[in-house]
Amino acid sequence: MKGYLLKCILGGLAVVSVAGVEKVDRDPKPAQLSVKNPRPNVIIILADQWNAQSLGYAGNKDVKTPNLDKLARRSVVFSTAVSVTPVCSPARASLLTGQYPLTHGVFYNDRPLKNEALTMAEIYQWAGYQTGYIGKWHVNGHHPSEKQFSARNRTVPKDRRQGFEYWKAREVTHDYNHSFYFDENDVKHDWPGYDVFPQTDSAISFIDKNRTTPFLLFLAWGPPHDPYATAPENYRKLYNPAQLSLRRNVPDSLTEKARKDLAGYYAHCTALDKAAGDLLAALKRAGVEDNTIMVFSSDHGDMMYSHGKLRKQKPWDESVLVPLIIHYPARLGVQQKDISMPFSNIDLLPTLLGLSGIPIPKSVEGTDYTTILTGKKKPKGNEAALIQLPVPFHEYNFSNGGREYRGIRTARYTYVRDLAEPWLLYDNLKDPYQLRNLIGKPGSAALQAELEKVLQQKLADAKDEFLPADEYMSRWGYHYDGKDSLRVN
Repeated sequence: MKGYLLKCILGGLAVVSVAGVEKVDRDPKPAQLSVKNPRPNVIIILADQWNAQSLGYAGNKDVKTPNLDKLARRSVVFSTAVSVTPVCSPARASLLTGQYPLTHGVFYNDRPLKNEALTMAEIYQWAGYQTGYIGKWHVNGHHPSEKQFSARNRTVPKDRRQGFEYWKAREVTHDYNHSFYFDENDVKHDWPGYDVFPQTDSAISFIDKNRTTPFLLFLAWGPPHDPYATAPENYRKLYNPAQLSLRRNVPDSLTEKARKDLAGYYAHCTALDKAAGDLLAALKRAGVEDNTIMVFSSDHGDMMYSHGKLRKQKPWDESVLVPLIIHYPARLGVQQKDISMPFSNIDLLPTLLGLSGIPIPKSVEGTDYTTILTGKKKPKGNEAALIQLPVPFHEYNFSNGGREYRGIRTARYTYVRDLAEPWLLYDNLKDPYQLRNLIGKPGSAALQAELEKVLQQKLADAKDEFLPADEYMSRWGYHYDGKDSLRVN
């Protein structure tokens, strides 16, 4: 048991401070929303590296995602959902805590989210929920003295599971056809076949067993993260690379590579769409769809050769924007509602708590947008989501052209600066493929100054000093992996 220094009752929860980190203690009688509308179940489906552009409902005519398209037509759909730090571990830790990476400390892959962090599962568990996690975890990490990636294949100890009780997870794997996991008792099991499908079956089993009890379930799939050509054959056969259209910002010299990888990427997407359909059908069979908040999203996107670049960490939309569907018939109805307001992944936890009628701890830095989702308020139009890359690493390390940056994504504009100067400015309404950088261009000075002011306010709110990468690595006692620390001047 962790020592509690201060208790402050908030509704059915007690928020407690543990050495400066707030925790939530469980009240024996957590409040329900009402007799007619009991506390909703919560299901989060998180794909890995699925960009916002690669879905049918988003206007993509090549990719086949019929189940998610149908879900979108009955849900709230965000077109500007932003990954605060568009790479695996930082994004996942922010989603679990509702905090910026420089607050929770996971701003570099494979670094552990501290036990003291107050997380989604702990809050819901202490509000009386059953909690479950299935799939990719990637916030346990390895000790600085250990070999790089050493934690990826070993069990996550019970006290490192951040409040999730039902446990069928593994730190990281991208071998989706030869995948294993550890259960609640640290026993190792194999996922038969393409792991997305048995993982989804496990999620369905969890739903069936808890249909009479409020539950929080987190289902974290590994695809469509590369390797791209490993989806089941019947899904790969659906896509002929030569027939796929590319985004206008993919260089002509990379056309052949891009189409080949895109075919495999789309095959993964369609396989995941099938699994999402199975899960939604199970919710209906169990009779709990109406009172379940179902979220579909991703940790970050994939450049997929746009601007000649690969995968994530970059500040362009293909990397930063993610899909986000929130389906909750009991409160949000079953008509599609499109919201262009920027929504960060640090906003998901407070918004879920708001929809669930659970008080939001002060440790949460995101914004509760419940009133926007329910239509009680409209976006002001000046919202902006902060984008941070405190430390570039691995594929985007300094020697590969990586740089520290901070930026904002509004409903219309992208503005980014590095340590030295303003770097990128796009009018995404006029230039949706971000082909014309307006930094220093005639007529853009006033806009740049306005967005710079917004960025500085967001940095102040986040208590982000925007320092060089080495400073943050030193403060947190982290060591660079491999050649990540080699800065190119």
